[in-house]
Amino acid sequence: MTTARPRAAAVFTGLVVLAISGFAAGIPIAVAQSQAPQQAPAKKADKPAAEIRIGYLRAFAPELTLSLLDRPPKDLGLAGAKVGIDDNDTTGRFLRQHFVLDTVEIKPDTDPVQAFNDLVAKGDRYVVADLSARQVLAIADIARDKGVLVFNIGATDDSLREEDCRINVFHVAPTRSMLADALAQYLMWKRWSNWALVYGSHEGDRLFADALRRAAARFGGQIVAEKEFKDTGTARRTDTGVTQIQKQISTFTQGFPDYDVMLVADESEVFGGYVPYRTWMPRPVAGTAGLAASAWHPASEQWAGIQMQSRFLKSSGRHMLSRDMLAWTAVRIVGEAATRAGGTDAKTMEAYLRSDKFSVAAFKGQKLTFRSWNLQLRQPLFLGDTTSVISTSPQEGYLHQVSELDTLGVDKPETKCTLK
Repeated sequence: MTTARPRAAAVFTGLVVLAISGFAAGIPIAVAQSQAPQQAPAKKADKPAAEIRIGYLRAFAPELTLSLLDRPPKDLGLAGAKVGIDDNDTTGRFLRQHFVLDTVEIKPDTDPVQAFNDLVAKGDRYVVADLSARQVLAIADIARDKGVLVFNIGATDDSLREEDCRINVFHVAPTRSMLADALAQYLMWKRWSNWALVYGSHEGDRLFADALRRAAARFGGQIVAEKEFKDTGTARRTDTGVTQIQKQISTFTQGFPDYDVMLVADESEVFGGYVPYRTWMPRPVAGTAGLAASAWHPASEQWAGIQMQSRFLKSSGRHMLSRDMLAWTAVRIVGEAATRAGGTDAKTMEAYLRSDKFSVAAFKGQKLTFRSWNLQLRQPLFLGDTTSVISTSPQEGYLHQVSELDTLGVDKPETKCTLK
C-alpha cells in the first residue's frame, strides 16, 4: 500500500506535465493524453445496423364525397406508415436495426405490376398494399415467386381471403363480413332485430349488402324489406339541393314494413350520407352511414389509444383514420417480426409471422394474431358515428372455442381458402 501511492502520484504527475506541454505546443489536451503510456486499445467499430426496407404501394386519387368533411387527406394511410417506421426504429436502435419506407403511388384501376417491381428492385421484401382486390391479385403471384410478403390494408373483399387467397398475402384490413358481423352483434345485443336494407347499384355496395344478409342469418336478425338505390350518374352534390334531397330520401324510404334499424350499403358514396334523419319513419341508421363499423376510430381513447392519437396528431397534423391505423399496424407487424424472430432475413421473419408465437399490439385491448387458414388478422372492431365510439365488437356473450375474435367474419369450418 505504501509503495503504490508514490507510483500513482508519479503517473498522475507525468500525465499533467504531458498535458501541459502538449497544450503549450498547440496540441489539444485530448491528443496529448492519447500519447500517454499504457493507453487502452481503441474499440472496434460498431456493427452496421441491419436495414429492413418496407414498400408502400398506394392507389390514390381525390374522391368526390357527399360531405366535404369526408374528403380523404392526401396522406391517408401513408401518414400511419411513417409513424410505424418511427416506432420500429425506436426499438430497432437497441438491436442494430434500421427501417426504411419506400413509397410508390399509382392511380386507381392502374396495373400495379411495374410499380411493384420498382419496389422490389430497391430491396423491399415486405410490401404494404393499399390497393383494390383486383390490384392485389395482380401482384400476389409475382410477389410469391420473388419471396416478397404482401400486407393488404386496402381491400375488404372476402374473396381475397377465400377462393382467391394466397400464401404470401397477409390481410390487415378487416373483411366486409367482419364489419357486418361487428354491426349485427351490437344490433342484436340492443334487441333491434328487424332491419330494412337499402343498397347502392355498384359492386362494392352489393357485396356489403351480401355481407349484411349473411350477418342477419348468422346472428338471428331479420331483413324485413330491401330496396336498391340506382346511381343515375348525376353530380351528386351540385345537382340536388337540400330541400330536394330531403323529399327524395323520405320518399325513397317510404313503404317499408315496420323495422328497428335501417341498414345502408353505399360504399360508393352516392346516397348513404343523406339517409340519417331523412327516413320516412324515425329510425336509427347503420351500415356505411350513421352507426358504422371500422378498424379504428379517431375518437378512440381506451387501451392507451389516446397516446397513439396524440403521437399521430403531432406527426401529421390531423386525426388518425382507419386506413392510417391499418398502415401503421402493417409496418409494426414487420417490426415485431424483426424484433422477435431471431433474425432479419426474409425467411426467418416469414416463419415467425406464420407461427403461433406471433402477435402485435395495436391499442385495441388485446393482442392481434393471424388466422392460420386464410391469413386474416384477428381484431376487435369499433362501432361509432362521426364524433364518438359507441361500442366495440365482439359483443359480450358471443363466445368461441378458440377466440371470440373469430365470431367476426369467416370462421375456419366455413373457409374456402386453400393457401397456395
